[in-house]
Amino acid sequence: MEFRFFDPGAMTEVTQGSLPHWEQADAFYFITWRTADSIPAEVFEKWHEERCAWLKDHGIDPTLEDWQREVEMLPESDHREFYQLFTAKWHGMLDECHGECVLRRPELSGIVEENLRHLDGEKYQLEAFVIMPNHVHVLAGIRGRGEMQSLCRNWKRYTGGRINALLGKSGQFWQWESFDHVVRSPASLEKFREYILKNPVKARLREVEYRAWAKPH
Repeated sequence: MEFRFFDPGAMTEVTQGSLPHWEQADAFYFITWRTADSIPAEVFEKWHEERCAWLKDHGIDPTLEDWQREVEMLPESDHREFYQLFTAKWHGMLDECHGECVLRRPELSGIVEENLRHLDGEKYQLEAFVIMPNHVHVLAGIRGRGEMQSLCRNWKRYTGGRINALLGKSGQFWQWESFDHVVRSPASLEKFREYILKNPVKARLREVEYRAWAKPH
């Protein structure tokens, strides 16, 4: 399978919720999704309010579907500030391991790994993944356009149902939305791969508390 990096001139599908989602045909993506209890609601709301205020201060309407494109057009210093204040902070909140963190249990994280590998080489090509106690990072090339969000929903629907059944629970296991980036370059692909493999070390996890894998170079 052949995949491309982000092309500013190519057709882009944008969907908007609390988080924006960009999709292009046959692209590489870095995707994160989290358990429903991974970030306390009040912490998330504060993060969202601060992000909206920062965007407005920089002349960007946070209600626009393509506000993320406007961020990309800002001077490099502002772009770097946005990343540190919001993107990096988002992932840092996940690494604080809020919630029950049931994915520490190997029999539960194994359900997620098995599902990720199920259609690898058919609908997508896995580059790397890590299953943390309360969230998952995946780096993959995904075929077609508009398939990434559908694929994420399927991953979450299947694994959430299986995990809830083993826990004897019902209701929402995963947060509905994912956090995703279209990968922009070979250097970015390598950066995300490195981030995935180092994430458990940064969060000070023991080997039995996570699952990580990367495709050999």
